[in-house]
Amino acid sequence: MAPGRGPGIGPEQEPGPRAGQSPARGHGIVVFRARQARVAGFAIGGLVLAAMTVAAFVVPSSFTAVDRLGFFAVGLAVFFFCYREATVRVTAAPDHLLVRNLFRSRRLEWAEVVAVSFPQGDPWAHLDLADGDTLATMALQRADGQRGIADARRLSALVHAFGETPGPRA
Repeated sequence: MAPGRGPGIGPEQEPGPRAGQSPARGHGIVVFRARQARVAGFAIGGLVLAAMTVAAFVVPSSFTAVDRLGFFAVGLAVFFFCYREATVRVTAAPDHLLVRNLFRSRRLEWAEVVAVSFPQGDPWAHLDLADGDTLATMALQRADGQRGIADARRLSALVHAFGETPGPRA
C-alpha cells in the first residue's frame, strides 16, 4: 500500500468524504474503473485490429480493395466495441454521479441514488434509484475480485455521505 493511501484507493482516486460532510466541501472527483475489463478490452481490441489490418494486406490478390477495406472496418468495429468496454466508469463528483456504461452514460444527482447493491452472482454492482429503477454500473465488476467489492463499498459510502435520504436504506 502506498504511503498516505487507504486500501482500494488507486492513483486516480482521492479519498472520499466522511459521512455527514457537505458535498460543497467534498474531496474532488473519485473515478471507479473496471480493471480486468480495461486490460482485456484494450488487449483484445488491439490484437483484433492488428490481425485484421495484417489480413487486409496479405489476403490473396483475388480480394478487391473493398474486401480489404472490409477487413480493416471489421477490425475497427471490434476495437471500438472493446474500447467502449475498457472505458466504462463511474465518476463521483461533489454534486453528481456520472455512470458511463458500454453504450450509454447517465448523470444522476446524489438525491436520485438510494443505495448501491452488489448481489451475489451478479457480474457488476447496481445503483438503486429513488424512482424504483436500478442502474447497472459496469465499472464495479465482480471479475475484479476484492477490489471490485471494495470499490462498491466506497461508492456506497459516497451515496450515504452525499445523498439526501437519511437513515438505513432497504
